[in-house]
Amino acid sequence: MNAHERPKTGVKERAQEQSSSMDADQQAMIRMVANDLHRLNQSVMKAVEAGVSVELVRSARHHGGDGNWGDLLIPVIVTQGK
Repeated sequence: MNAHERPKTGVKERAQEQSSSMDADQQAMIRMVANDLHRLNQSVMKAVEAGVSVELVRSARHHGGDGNWGDLLIPVIVTQGK
């Protein structure tokens, strides 16, 4: 593994690792994001299996006013002609 590669871990494990220095409220929010992202990934896989291509694109960046920010996403869907 080179310096730029990370060991493959799940969303939940990465969120737990990254949130270890956060307070309890922040950790709860990160767990919520990780759980929602897991469900989103499952939905994307189901959509692909149903015959559509899904691309998630940043539509905006939400700023919290204190230097924190988060990317907001929209799906771009491409259906295959049958």
